[in-house]
Amino acid sequence: MTDSTPVIATPEHSVDGFVRQYLRELTYSQGTTLERATTHDKYLALARTVRDYLISRWNRTVDSFLSSDDSRGVAYLSAEYLLGRQLDNALLASDLQDIAAEALARLGISLDELRAAEVEPGLGNGGLGRLAACFLDSLATMDVPAIGYGIRYEYGIFRQTFVDGRQVEEPDNWLDNGSPWEFAAPQQEVTVGFGGHTETYTADDGTERSRWVPGWEVLGVPHNYMVPGFQNGRVNTLRLWSARATRAFDLRIFNYGDYTEAVRSQTFAENISKVLYPEDSTPQGKELRLQQQYFFVACSLRDFIDTVLGEGFDLHRLPERIIFQLNDTHPVIAVPELMRLLVDEKGFGWDEAWAITQQCFAYTCHTLLPEALEVWSVELLGRLLPRHLEIIYRINEEFLAQVRERSGGDEMLARRMSIVAEHPERAVRMAYLATVASTKVNGVAELHSQLLRDKVLQDFAAFFPEKFINVTNGITPRRFVRLANPGLSGLITEAIGDGWVTDLDRLRELEPLADDAEFRRRFREVKAANKARLVGFLAARDGIQIDPATMLDVMVKRLHEYKRQHLKLLHVVSLYERIRSGELDPARVTPRTVVFGAKAAPGYRMAKEIIALINHVAARVNTDPVVSQVLRVAFPANYNITVAETLIPAADLSEQISLAGKEASGTGNMKFALNGALTIGTDDGANVEIRQLVGDDNFFLFGLTEPEASAIQEAGYRPGAYYEQDPTLRRALDLVASGEFSGGDRSVFEPIVSNLLHEDRFMVLADFQSYLDAQDRVEAAYADADAWSRSAVLNVARSGFFSSDRSMRDYLDRIWHARPVAMTA
Repeated sequence: MTDSTPVIATPEHSVDGFVRQYLRELTYSQGTTLERATTHDKYLALARTVRDYLISRWNRTVDSFLSSDDSRGVAYLSAEYLLGRQLDNALLASDLQDIAAEALARLGISLDELRAAEVEPGLGNGGLGRLAACFLDSLATMDVPAIGYGIRYEYGIFRQTFVDGRQVEEPDNWLDNGSPWEFAAPQQEVTVGFGGHTETYTADDGTERSRWVPGWEVLGVPHNYMVPGFQNGRVNTLRLWSARATRAFDLRIFNYGDYTEAVRSQTFAENISKVLYPEDSTPQGKELRLQQQYFFVACSLRDFIDTVLGEGFDLHRLPERIIFQLNDTHPVIAVPELMRLLVDEKGFGWDEAWAITQQCFAYTCHTLLPEALEVWSVELLGRLLPRHLEIIYRINEEFLAQVRERSGGDEMLARRMSIVAEHPERAVRMAYLATVASTKVNGVAELHSQLLRDKVLQDFAAFFPEKFINVTNGITPRRFVRLANPGLSGLITEAIGDGWVTDLDRLRELEPLADDAEFRRRFREVKAANKARLVGFLAARDGIQIDPATMLDVMVKRLHEYKRQHLKLLHVVSLYERIRSGELDPARVTPRTVVFGAKAAPGYRMAKEIIALINHVAARVNTDPVVSQVLRVAFPANYNITVAETLIPAADLSEQISLAGKEASGTGNMKFALNGALTIGTDDGANVEIRQLVGDDNFFLFGLTEPEASAIQEAGYRPGAYYEQDPTLRRALDLVASGEFSGGDRSVFEPIVSNLLHEDRFMVLADFQSYLDAQDRVEAAYADADAWSRSAVLNVARSGFFSSDRSMRDYLDRIWHARPVAMTA
């Protein structure tokens, strides 16, 4: 993209033109007048007006993708996309922010009021989905032909509420009033089969072939979202699939009076795209998850081959035209599906189909936890996708023949590397299948990629050394700095110009200003304004009152034991206990507000217990007449992108405290650093690279290193020993065990205490004292506001590496071997 890229002004790119377009939408789309319109009417009219400015660009982009035959595109396959609200991003991408604000003001309408009316799409859960959304934004901004594929969840993950401090999951009805940003395309629906059986037959050329005869089918209906690049004329596509029955309603059965049975097939089919990550502790839940995964990749591959490539395309050239990026293991069933399409439906020989398939996929692994690497039982796969299981068996058979040949018949190595595990049950290891089938396998931070090679997929890294590479994650600066932090964005632009929005390395030009007292003062003013904005937001949304004069200490991420929210909580409990006991003089404690934000998976009992404990501790701390003067805890329910965009710019301290060697990367850590928060963290995931870039003096490091943690675990970790040796830790845990935070009932949080004392898989107790020491350094540093501001400015200046634009350049150069294709007028 260059500054001379023409802006397509359709409709008229002016305030008068915007007013006319807006009133037209209000009248003819909403069927109302300015005087009678509700806030929702006005929002929908605004969304459709902004959408109209992008549609002509979108159509040109789609036409370019369809007609291009000499460039490789990217198809991103992801089970989730955490998009966030669309209005502001569309206004920014189309350069309409000022025009829209002035046009609405002429009509007596507040743009801020309409912003607040937008409902965030419920299409993702956490970092994985937000990363996918950032990557799509960068691909469009960098002029890369790309399409995202996923599922249009009717209810998304869930809406989190708290009852007596405990998480309660409610449906996220984000589609109740429709979505003005999506375009349904039922005429392009795809039929997807499940179950049934396979059979062999003799083809016309005399060869024996296999085919799948599904037992039942559903339809995949595409819903398209526009993904606009930043003011460059390109609008890529995110295509999400919803499921519906091939025969939604049986009139004959209905007329007999069995109304439930008449719509049973519709209900059964629509369950597939009902919710993100259905609870899978039951066999039915596991089956639904596999249905979801196969459904969306089958729709997506069929769509790309039939719609994007079209009739007559020579599929021998498929690798020249597309690379399918597998975002974690959820879409890996796409590998045998492409083989089935090529061999069974297109008549390819097995060897040529496999050669094509191995060039069309790349795999990103997002975990270091063995239990997070998906495994599907052979029984379930065989029952739901019998032909795919046959294909997987053959892939595995031929792969293991290679392993045995190269290893001199090492049978133990073959067993370890087999895609099909034999114990404790016969099952398909999807990460292994992805690794064998993909042209590249990447981790998402330097440490993660190293551990992936050295531990998680060690045998495969030795067998395929050329496949394993690193691409550190990134975030889009358009949403998470330019939109989320307008005060800081304005300060940066005033200092170095506006080119940083698409070239985040330019933030380095801010480094000298860290030593400029006037710039530091203005930086503090921006942070104070962001805190004031957060105060109003949380008061209106949650009824939560926070003091903007306190240090804002924030830990927001998915609730999982390895992320160690309970370590942060033990710090809070320890402060509470030490103040109450008189060990700490409140006058000598830096006032702080600790903010948590997290959802726990519905079936993850321990994570939900930790949420309950956080809320019960908060209730006790916040009402204590002494402690609450210097320490408060807030836990706004239903943390999402909308909350993040207000909370992150206000934060002073970013909590990134996972056990070293357990977090793949993290992207929240990047968002906080780019918005001027200092990090307290372990050497884990992308923390390692953040610390290296911002400098040890501007990062609060604590805890065991990955080799140290591994050595202690291997020697036999005894968490009880740390409890016995550390009186501060002992008093904090004893306070929880005593019932202090549960109305005197010792049994309520006993599972958490017992787990920490006897198991503590993620070594909370081992890192506790080091963490408290680091927090003492935090307090000392925060006492010098000017020095803290200098460190915060340097965090911003030195974090440009963490742009998702840089991540995309790495993927383009190292994995995809695709190139930007600039849009023309």
